[in-house]
Amino acid sequence: MDTNTIIGILLPFAGTTLGAAMVLVLRREIGNRLQKLLLGFASGVMIAASVWSLLLPSIEQAEARGGIAWLPASVGFLLGIGFLLLLDSVIPHLHLNADKAEGLHVKAKKNTMLLLAVTLHNIPEGMAVGVVFAGLLAGNSGIGLSSALALSVGIAIQNFPEGAIVSMPLRTAGVSKKKAFLYGTLSGAVEPIAAVVTILLTSVLVPVLPYLLAFAAGAMIYVVVEELIPELQTGEHSNIGIVGVAVGFTLMMVLDVALG
Repeated sequence: MDTNTIIGILLPFAGTTLGAAMVLVLRREIGNRLQKLLLGFASGVMIAASVWSLLLPSIEQAEARGGIAWLPASVGFLLGIGFLLLLDSVIPHLHLNADKAEGLHVKAKKNTMLLLAVTLHNIPEGMAVGVVFAGLLAGNSGIGLSSALALSVGIAIQNFPEGAIVSMPLRTAGVSKKKAFLYGTLSGAVEPIAAVVTILLTSVLVPVLPYLLAFAAGAMIYVVVEELIPELQTGEHSNIGIVGVAVGFTLMMVLDVALG
């Protein structure tokens, strides 16, 4: 892997780490309205990234290869949804503001279950970055360096508030600042791992790159629909989350189109 690929893989992780570091600076937990704004922002970024950075390139590549343009995008998208549904059913985890854990029943601390939930959430983002840079490394996929970096930057930006959303509640729950920062950072460590694994697999499976792009899109949309949007609806009604979605979606769209 070249330097640009390494930077692209590490950018999202850096975003999570910087966000988690807010627990070392801020004294209070993030307010409910701000938390909803940030969750909405993350949702908007992931939706736009799924469309412009993953699904559209999948369709364009299939068409350029003379195949049925919509087939890889459709099949890959559904497989991505199914894969995350499987992980969600198997991996024990606890969503933010939820009382009942999901996945297989195990005895674990609440903080551990929350960490697993965010880790599960971050797997699709790592896969998305990995498959885009795999396409870049392939050289004949139509994916340029600027569009690949645009995806990494967009995910890094939305990972910043996510890192804070993980670490701040842990601090409020009595975890030390250093441990809360460590847990927040570890929640994002799965992203570069997932990215590297995806790149290694894709290098062997270059012919199915359009399917893998759509697969990552399906996995990301699953996270938005199953986790982020429901969290926007908890507690007192507010439209602030919608504002976050609009801003996040627009920013990611502009990044991808302007840099792509």
